Amino acid sequence: MSGLGIVGTGSHLPDREVSNKEVAEWCGVTAEWIEERTEILTRRYAAPDEATSDLAARAATRALRAADITADQLDYLIVSTSTGDAPQPPTAYLVQNAIGASRAACFDINVVCSGFVYGLEVARSLLAGRPRGHALVIGADIYSRILDHGDHRTAALLGDGAGAAVVGPVAEGYGFLGTELSSDGAAHHLIRVEAGGSRNPSTARTLADGGHFFRMDGRAVRDFVMDNVPPVLDRLMQRAGVRADDIDHLVPHQPNGVLLRRLVERTGITRAHTHRTLERYGNVGSASVPVALDDACRTGRIHDGDLTLLAGFGGGMSVGATLMRWQESS
Repeated sequence: MSGLGIVGTGSHLPDREVSNKEVAEWCGVTAEWIEERTEILTRRYAAPDEATSDLAARAATRALRAADITADQLDYLIVSTSTGDAPQPPTAYLVQNAIGASRAACFDINVVCSGFVYGLEVARSLLAGRPRGHALVIGADIYSRILDHGDHRTAALLGDGAGAAVVGPVAEGYGFLGTELSSDGAAHHLIRVEAGGSRNPSTARTLADGGHFFRMDGRAVRDFVMDNVPPVLDRLMQRAGVRADDIDHLVPHQPNGVLLRRLVERTGITRAHTHRTLERYGNVGSASVPVALDDACRTGRIHDGDLTLLAGFGGGMSVGATLMRWQESS
């Protein structure tokens, strides 16, 4: 798998900052209650005239700039989202049109919060036959549009944002060292939006019943994460021939600060720097991993040769992890 890696990152967060105090007023709890249980302080909400493709296009433009390539050099454009602009067309096509990626084959994937990592593996596989090619992988979500603001279990956690990465050629010995993906459809009910699809189409009744809101069984999700993420990371490290103490950087999904700290302890990846953006941005779904990765790159915390582990997990239920030896941009 050597020879391909991430060669540029970018992100975009909306301007509107939403404090715990504001969320607490909707939910009937206190700002202190939210901070104690989530470690989230603020999150960002998209403006009324912004859609997922708008956030994705801005993150994409920054990633292309960081990679020093133009949009028309892209071979593939992959958007991971569970809150696309519309059921059709795919959001990736709207992003393609917005940034001018006219040569790129485009498609969406929906693996919720694991989707960016899944997208990286799809991009790596596609580029294996194009050694000089490039793919753009974007994770973007606008959860504020599907939140029940009276439900503290979800409203306190979720926000909006987009992150992107360009996958392309890297020097021998750098780039992707291994990827591990895992899915458990038996747990599909733990995170869900119940209405709006072919099984439960949109009607006045589904709207009145709140069927279009994001729902989550928080305790069961926590148990799934603690039981299923560590084994996936263990398998990945074993296949790559590295130990937990070898990892320099852990860039995980950002679900909840308390859960994240417990997960890091359970995995034993405690020597690595765990990159967190949840305090500022909350849980931004598919964008969580790429936003945190871009934040780490822009602040100069990841250096040439560092072993960097990306880990996504969430709805489906799913887990995705990829290990890279980082090549610093020249």
